[in-house]
Amino acid sequence: MKTLQVGEFKTHFSEVIENLKKGEDVVISFGKKKEKIAVLIPYSKYIKKKNRKIGLLEKKAAFTMSSDFKTTDEDLLNL
Repeated sequence: MKTLQVGEFKTHFSEVIENLKKGEDVVISFGKKKEKIAVLIPYSKYIKKKNRKIGLLEKKAAFTMSSDFKTTDEDLLNL
């Protein structure tokens, strides 16, 4: 993972694009403190979908809800 300041990023934009094509991540930093403000990742990493295993906690965890549990949509959204 390469870290570039904003000025370097602007100067070497074409190189950054080539690095992204190769699968590398790029971190953009800003200011005197070189605060990290963004990460550019290749699109192929962005669109990867991870399959989630359903029932991962089966027989390990459970919950029950009281039969008289009631809530309105407004109450739920105001949490």
